[in-house]
Amino acid sequence: MTAGVFALLLLAAALHASWNAMIKASASAWFGTVLVAGFASLLACCILPWLPAPALASWPYIAASVALQVLYLWLISRSYRVADMGLVYPLMRGTAPLLVAVCNAAVFGESLSSMAIAGIAVLCGGILSMACSVPQGPRHGVLPALLNALVIAAYTMVDGIGVRLSAAPAGYTLWIFLLCGLPLPIWACRYQPAALRAALRRDWWRGLLGGAGTIASYGIALWAMTLAPVAVVAALRETSILFAMLLARLLLGERPGRQRVWSALVMAAGAMLLRLA
Repeated sequence: MTAGVFALLLLAAALHASWNAMIKASASAWFGTVLVAGFASLLACCILPWLPAPALASWPYIAASVALQVLYLWLISRSYRVADMGLVYPLMRGTAPLLVAVCNAAVFGESLSSMAIAGIAVLCGGILSMACSVPQGPRHGVLPALLNALVIAAYTMVDGIGVRLSAAPAGYTLWIFLLCGLPLPIWACRYQPAALRAALRRDWWRGLLGGAGTIASYGIALWAMTLAPVAVVAALRETSILFAMLLARLLLGERPGRQRVWSALVMAAGAMLLRLA
């Protein structure tokens, strides 16, 4: 992997953490999510006419992925409404690779290497430590974050099959962005039009930057996979956990505490081990 590709993958990881920070920084996490999804859909609509269409065999996977990612966006908005980004993001992004590895082993009979087992053990330790870092009492942000990790794992497995059938990875990806970005703005326009207009006036720039960030982040990762091993690309993307912790501290003013910082570092290390296995 060249230094340029390495740098761009770190940029992709930072962009992924950044669009989550845009949602968390919005006056309303729900409308922040609506705006990011809506602008991503609009941008995808502008790019798709220039790309080849995905093969017919991949469209059932696109439909399944869209349904899962709409649920993913809703859970993001709910998680950030009740908990810090420094808790939610590492739990979501760190637990998903663990679930994918376990599901692949259970469903497809793939054997786990010693490095994969080590990665699972490290991830489990980080997840347990992160969950224990929450003060005693109601832990509202933990459950939706862990549920979202399950959704992330599900659409990752769906897209892993669908993108291979599509013969057009970029088109496949942008059709998902286009379609999953429509339901939330349509629902808000129908049932909360005044609040949506207020959110647009107040946070339109966050929605635009977040929408561009989510497309750019995934686009860079897809491009890098044509130049470098997929496992290495995926492992470098897990550095987004570290960028998320940094953004939560610098931009959102969160004070995660020493245990949560170390938990995030452990989870990132475990995710990288698992991806490289």
